[in-house]
Amino acid sequence: MGRGLCVIVGLIAMLVAPAAFAQTRPGPPPRSPFNDWSAVVVAGDWRSGDGRSTEAFDNARRDVAATLLALGFKPENLTQFSTRPDRYDTPNLERLTAQSMLDAVKSSTARVKGGCLIYYTSHGNPKGVVLDVHGRPYVLSPGELGLIVDEACADRPAIVIISACFSGVFVPYLQGPQRMVVTAARPDRSSFGCSASDIYPFFDDCFLESVGKTRSFPALPPAIQACVARKETELGLGPPSEPQAFIGPDLRLTLSMMPFPKGAQGVRAP
Repeated sequence: MGRGLCVIVGLIAMLVAPAAFAQTRPGPPPRSPFNDWSAVVVAGDWRSGDGRSTEAFDNARRDVAATLLALGFKPENLTQFSTRPDRYDTPNLERLTAQSMLDAVKSSTARVKGGCLIYYTSHGNPKGVVLDVHGRPYVLSPGELGLIVDEACADRPAIVIISACFSGVFVPYLQGPQRMVVTAARPDRSSFGCSASDIYPFFDDCFLESVGKTRSFPALPPAIQACVARKETELGLGPPSEPQAFIGPDLRLTLSMMPFPKGAQGVRAP
């Protein structure tokens, strides 16, 4: 598989323990256009770039899910997946497989009338993203994820966000008139921030930071791109990952008219 797919960048000097940050226990979701959307948030691996254990992906999974709740996604319509669910005290946390992810999206979309969102954070290579099952890593290809989205979301609006090296390879397989696709890197570039000492991958950190600075999903990609570029420049990293974004013509205007709740902020580790 190649454990060095993501470039290792140490941002802090100590390992982040699973219990280092308290679980967020949000109250009722705010009134929002996303009250009737479903969401799946996936941490696809637990290894750092050099094969050590890292909390970066699960930290991102946890706090992206909390941020989506702050944007109005309802807890009963949001499912989280981890490769090591027994380590975490997280409601609705399931063990990751491709089938369980598909089942969760289909189950939640059956209960709601709105769109669906999938957020996937993991390692990646030019053939896809890592999906670890009981310690054995597989590569989930762009075509396979495309089929999952097609089957589960059908003709509904869909937002797919992929935080992984080389994740730009997914854009041609996921784009469509009612699709928004955001990836952490170009098809031929690595992304940064998946070492054993990182709190989050760079892209995930910038997603969480940018939610509080923007008012809608279409406004997020430029903010994330600027944030990632700033981090890479400050640390002298290259070549730049260049996060990618696609918004279908039928969805762009719709999402622009679906603002985030007033005062919504990304939930980030202190």
